[in-house]
Amino acid sequence: MHDDRRITEVRLARFVRERIAPAVYSRTVPLALSSWEAPGEPVPALEAMRQEFQPQEHGAAWGRPWGTTWLRLQGEVPESWGGGPETTVEVVVDLGFTTEAPGFQCEGIAWRPDGTIIKAISPRNQYIPLKLLGGGMAVDFYVEAAANPDMAQGWTFAATPLGDKATAGGAPQYRLGNIAIAELNQCVWELQQDVWTLAGLMEQLPLELPRRHEILRAFERMMDVMDPDDVAGTAPAGRQELAEVLARPAYASAHQLVATGHAHIDSAWLWPVRETIRKCARTFSNVVALMDEDPTFVFSCSSAQQLAWIKELYPELYSRIREKVRAGQFVPVGGMWVESDTNMPGGEAMARQFVEGKGFFLAEFGIECREAWLPDSFGYSAALPQIVKAAGSRWFLTQKISWNQTNRMPHHTFNWEGIDGTRLFTHFPPVDSYNSDLSGRDLAHAERNYRDHGRGTVSLVPFGYGDGGGGPTREMLAAAARTANLEGSPRVRIGSAESFFRQAEEDYPALPVWVGEMYLELHRGTYTSQARTKKGNRRSEHLLREAELWCSTAAVRSAGAYDYPDAELKRLWQLVLLQQFHDILPGSSIAWVHQDAERNYQAIEKALEAIISQAAAAMLGSGDRQFLLNASPHARNGVPALAAAEPTPLPGPVLATPHHGGYILDNGIIRVEVDADGLLASLRDYATGREAIAPGQRGNLLELHRDTPNEWDAWDIDEFYRRNVTPLVHAESVRLANEDGSAVVVVERLAGSSPLTQRITLAPGSPSLEITTAVDWQEREKLLKLGFALDVRADRSAAETQFGHVFRPTHTNTSWEAAKFEICAHRWIHVGEPGYGVAVANSSTYGHDVGRSIRESDGGTTTTVRLSLLRAPKFPDPDADRGHQELTVTIRPGADIAAAVQEGYRTNLAPRLVSGGTAVEPLFSVSNPALVIEAVKLAQDGSGDVVVRLYESLGQRSVGTLTANFPVNGVVSTDLLERAAEAPGIVPADTGAELALRPFQLVTLRFARK
Repeated sequence: MHDDRRITEVRLARFVRERIAPAVYSRTVPLALSSWEAPGEPVPALEAMRQEFQPQEHGAAWGRPWGTTWLRLQGEVPESWGGGPETTVEVVVDLGFTTEAPGFQCEGIAWRPDGTIIKAISPRNQYIPLKLLGGGMAVDFYVEAAANPDMAQGWTFAATPLGDKATAGGAPQYRLGNIAIAELNQCVWELQQDVWTLAGLMEQLPLELPRRHEILRAFERMMDVMDPDDVAGTAPAGRQELAEVLARPAYASAHQLVATGHAHIDSAWLWPVRETIRKCARTFSNVVALMDEDPTFVFSCSSAQQLAWIKELYPELYSRIREKVRAGQFVPVGGMWVESDTNMPGGEAMARQFVEGKGFFLAEFGIECREAWLPDSFGYSAALPQIVKAAGSRWFLTQKISWNQTNRMPHHTFNWEGIDGTRLFTHFPPVDSYNSDLSGRDLAHAERNYRDHGRGTVSLVPFGYGDGGGGPTREMLAAAARTANLEGSPRVRIGSAESFFRQAEEDYPALPVWVGEMYLELHRGTYTSQARTKKGNRRSEHLLREAELWCSTAAVRSAGAYDYPDAELKRLWQLVLLQQFHDILPGSSIAWVHQDAERNYQAIEKALEAIISQAAAAMLGSGDRQFLLNASPHARNGVPALAAAEPTPLPGPVLATPHHGGYILDNGIIRVEVDADGLLASLRDYATGREAIAPGQRGNLLELHRDTPNEWDAWDIDEFYRRNVTPLVHAESVRLANEDGSAVVVVERLAGSSPLTQRITLAPGSPSLEITTAVDWQEREKLLKLGFALDVRADRSAAETQFGHVFRPTHTNTSWEAAKFEICAHRWIHVGEPGYGVAVANSSTYGHDVGRSIRESDGGTTTTVRLSLLRAPKFPDPDADRGHQELTVTIRPGADIAAAVQEGYRTNLAPRLVSGGTAVEPLFSVSNPALVIEAVKLAQDGSGDVVVRLYESLGQRSVGTLTANFPVNGVVSTDLLERAAEAPGIVPADTGAELALRPFQLVTLRFARK
């Protein structure tokens, strides 16, 4: 037989485009339009409806960037419409949509005149059934149209002013399309879905498979029997020709896909938080409307924050959502406040994501999420398995690692082992998307791509247009129904994430294991972009630590005279957790988002400083004695950990001696030589006598790199940045200043065209040197690194992560190691060899790189630690990081891991001196400094119990005693939600507990007060 396959396929494409698609709506009649443009920010629906609406032309331009236009749509349905069994009446609203990028353009939501939501209007979901408009033949409703500009711009990553309302301009962004009453031919629509499903399947089948050609010939017969001039009349015959190939059952060995509705809505990204709230209302109203039509439809909804917004601002919609939750269709998943970044949030913040998220879902719906749901975060901390399990959850889902540039993960279903040995059942949907449309391409890719065939038989597919694109559609549900049991396709079952995980656990009991972090080989620049946002996060985390500690201490010590501000602390925690969303804290959002974040951080700091001041006054009483409030888990200046006492006077002044155009600084603990270029020529600690700086090298070296990634500017640092570097050696001036007994060398230089001042400070009694870099950053597409070339043979680095640290090789033996050319560390990074090491701590920097080289001169090893201080990407915020920046780094020679942990707290918890009358004993003390207290707070149930969270910090088995320095009635181990839970290595005692913890073990203990 002659091969006419391509001829028939081209014929089919045109037949669908020019005959079937136009016949779905056989008749239309335009609606009368009027409009009102909100002058500023969005207003409530009933307020908008009270405004004076003006006549609106069809096809007119509308919508200044980020503006809101309200449309009123009015008309009458012709009497003869919708009377037959195959026709229904709908309203079609095209706000000027394009066919691409449904989440990145204008969107709308339809409202009844009584102020209740009907459903959303989205680029691929433009219809409103007449029955939702209140019945009858009259049409009268409103559309709240949001003129969100297309920030994606076809993913060209070109700089644009549209991301800042102040620079976006006022030019209309869109032009109204077809807005009409339309008669839907149900049979033609069903035919359209038949063809879409079968054509997608056919295109994925191998040419040598008979099934592909059987489908092709069925299409040929369909087109032959249908009259192109009477598609509606001949659609039943066309469907009949496809019935046999649609009825063929799937192969017995076909892969199983559990399809769960989804709408990955970024809590901020290429739109501000205020628009995310409306995106949630639009998407969730679509979802609820679909559920009303299809009781089998199940939707997975993560992020408690988003539902909290709906509860507050859209109570009627929230009530409908609650009904669907009770029906098991609208299913909360994830148990987190937001889908946060996991690389940069501190340990306590990561824990609170689950405390607040799971707490909300339990309180509102009586549902406990058992899965962590993070499809789109930029890599996954090795501490996460323990945190997830400690929150009472048992499964983890992501797909983002499929974006790896270099290496492919070996499994899709596996056990993920964290730093403490906790294992967590983990799944990567092999569809490689959290926005699937259930097309033949997606389903075939999921089956082909699944890496555990022969052992596992089932995977998950989240479907729905994400990023605010409206979520699932009726077309997707039609595709799911047709592929439930279809030859050549995986079997598709609509279900919840929990139903998938339970099936997968039973299906695949002997899981392979992945140990350690899941590093995303992409988006490495997110550790550095938007430094002010990162600084606000770090500062807020530590202020919250202090506030909870001192408020708890005041509540216990004041015998009821101080009220613990639990509601305000909860509000502030939730605001901080929101900023940790995976496009806010990573610095990958538009300018508007980061301006909001910086304002939020300022408000958080102001509120927490007030809370701490009030708690301190309650603790210390009145008086003029100076007390150091030591929130650190280590003693400081003679003040015990977690206590308030008068500090021990610091030792005598630091010696500062001119030397060859530079200076030698000496405080009796370390000796520093700053040369005439303002660089570190020498750094020695007296305890070991060793020189930390490598021979012929220098520390404190700033380097300016060209930073032009191939794409994803704010997200990516590409490896080739290293090939273009300018060492900033020349100093404009190097001078000495003495302040409060400290010796300070002030260095001024230029970083490109950006004036930069460094203050190199050695304080009395300090084991570390502090370097503060202040810069008026005016660069574009540049990366500023600060490096220390160290005389240490380190084959690995240790970087702090949540409740511990993670080791990474300094060599590049494999492609996996080579891909980690930029890594994340929290407060410190450490490199060492047996008996000696150096710790480098920071106040708000997360991006680092560690390299090694062998010196020809002496055969020694130079290990270079560099911190990524600043970037200047052009997209999505063309002015990212410009302006004043200040970053602090400390370097501690002769440091082991314990010293690195201590240095991290010292660098981030500035001394807090407060006047008062009486010293305050710590609520808790620990006999072994390896056991670090991370949080002290009152129980969230209002009982007055005191909760303490601590962890083993050194990565070894550690034994010690935790003592409560207040009367207690008992102590129990709990999970993160403060519910009693078994914990190995904990033996309760009368005044505390005996602890024998495994490496990095996390412990939460609850003390009942007498």
